[in-house]
Amino acid sequence: MNRTTRILAMASAALLGGAVLAGCGSSTPDTQPAQSAAATQVAVADASEADVAFAQLMIPHHAQAVEMADLALQQGTSPDVLSLAGQIKAAQDPEIQQMRGWLAAWGAPEQMDGGDHGDMDMGGMSASGMMTDEDMNSLMNASGEEFDRMWLQMMITHHQGAIQMAEQVIADSTNTDVTALANAVVAGQTAEIDAMQQLLAN
Repeated sequence: MNRTTRILAMASAALLGGAVLAGCGSSTPDTQPAQSAAATQVAVADASEADVAFAQLMIPHHAQAVEMADLALQQGTSPDVLSLAGQIKAAQDPEIQQMRGWLAAWGAPEQMDGGDHGDMDMGGMSASGMMTDEDMNSLMNASGEEFDRMWLQMMITHHQGAIQMAEQVIADSTNTDVTALANAVVAGQTAEIDAMQQLLAN
């Protein structure tokens, strides 16, 4: 468990560093307006189809991760699971707001047509790793150690999908704000996957 605690600390540090690089909501109220204006100018100038698709797909992807984190905070029993859930929620809520700001600046809609969560696709990018309604119902109906184990397994899959999306936009985008956030997603969620795999092994 000591190793797991160290991995959790590394994941938290990676997310904090990524938040600073990406400007994802960690600024104080006094400095936020100026930073947001600068970020918006860059985003508007450099937005591409890949950037829009990334934001439109990652917002609901993050939103489901936050939903899963909320479930863990209500039903989880492992202190490590509770810690990870709080960490995921704290990281992804501000990133959702950041991406919503981008889409508004780009004049692009937040919503996009799509069927089941696992089928969302746009511009060659798909929201992989999303849980189906059946998956979420199974998680909501679980309890105790079964819930903790199921939550870890599902969140690993969910994170792997987010990393895939982030790596794709890193390869396709020239927008420095988008790639900074995508790099933060890769670093933070890779560290969290390591922590969750260690928890499952224990």
